[in-house]
Amino acid sequence: MEKEQVITLIDAFKDFKEEKNIDRPVMMGVLKDVFLTQIAKTFGSSDNFDVIVNVDKGTCEIYQNFEIVEEVENPHSQMTLDDVKADSGDDDYEIGDSYARIFPLSAFGRRGILNIRQNLQGRIMDIEKANVYKKYSDKVGEIFNGEIYQTWSKEVLILDEDGNELHIPKNEQIPGERFKKNDTVRAIIKSVEMKNNTTPYITLSRTSPEFLERLFEMEVPEIADGLITIKKVVRVPGERAKVAVESYDDRIDPIGACIGVKGSRISGIVRELRNENIDVLQWSANPQILIQRALVPAHVSSIDMGQGSDDKVKVYMQPDEVKKGIGRGGCNIQLAGMLVGRELEVWREIAKGGDDEEDVLLSEFSNEIDQWVLDKLVGIGCDTAKSVLAIDPEDIAKRADLEDETVADVIKILKAEFED
Repeated sequence: MEKEQVITLIDAFKDFKEEKNIDRPVMMGVLKDVFLTQIAKTFGSSDNFDVIVNVDKGTCEIYQNFEIVEEVENPHSQMTLDDVKADSGDDDYEIGDSYARIFPLSAFGRRGILNIRQNLQGRIMDIEKANVYKKYSDKVGEIFNGEIYQTWSKEVLILDEDGNELHIPKNEQIPGERFKKNDTVRAIIKSVEMKNNTTPYITLSRTSPEFLERLFEMEVPEIADGLITIKKVVRVPGERAKVAVESYDDRIDPIGACIGVKGSRISGIVRELRNENIDVLQWSANPQILIQRALVPAHVSSIDMGQGSDDKVKVYMQPDEVKKGIGRGGCNIQLAGMLVGRELEVWREIAKGGDDEEDVLLSEFSNEIDQWVLDKLVGIGCDTAKSVLAIDPEDIAKRADLEDETVADVIKILKAEFED
């Protein structure tokens, strides 16, 4: 009867074990350890107990070992010859021999059995957590395809085939994305963290530059084969991205290969990223050349890299090129800076002998415009009145971190300077 109770206790966790994909040897090892722990808790020591687990049959038997003595001092580890004969019906034992008998599960008591169940479940859940952590830690940087299970304002929840939870936080979603339950979504596995000993928190990302890189590897065979290398990817998610590529084979045009015939390869990536503009450019180890390529379609007149790596890079352009170089909301110049790892400033090049001679330096407006506002404008490369007027007010406000009303007042003052 006791043996049946032991088997029943094991079978109680059979479905749980199979559901969590924990292999049989591991579970049986945990079972043995849990029994020994409970024995030590009940009797103070488990040294004279053997727990025998049969992995193939899924059974477990517990034996309590006794030393045969003339006078019992510890009833948990010692027995007399008469006790052994009464228990086993065998009179072949002598003083000093060892005697083992099956330890009934009922001896643990109802509370002990409950503790065993709880401890076993807790240990198996810990193993399951560790398995999930290892599984997804090994997959960080890979693309994950899943189905939306639940959406909230701050994150989207996805369940994998084993019921594990994966999350796409709001800041890892492309701005403007809207998901519904049962939608299929692709994202990169960004990180796996253990928070307060709970289930591993798996974060997916659709805004990571690595996500865009993986998409190119999927769409462009030359990249997957190593004929083209992606040197660097920078993004302003939902707006624009720049991908610098290089080919070690002169016969392969890396830009053309990435774009495809009539945009066939890059169009799928653009759709996946909700129509994010993607610029593919030829990589260069020379930062000045890389900046020029990154600022296309704008034409750069000259570049001042400064004295040190911490200095801002001054990029000089003709007045009609400034707007193209800066891009919508300053996005183009920002990405170019991210590509070379430096902060870029666009400076308007004033040509002599033309209309630009009528331009006025911003410093001339110090009596009408607060100096801190002028400093902000100069900080984004606007050192003259016309260089400010050449940029959309919204872009100025965003890049210079100024209020819309302040920008409107500045433009009004500057325009008045050129009115008859």
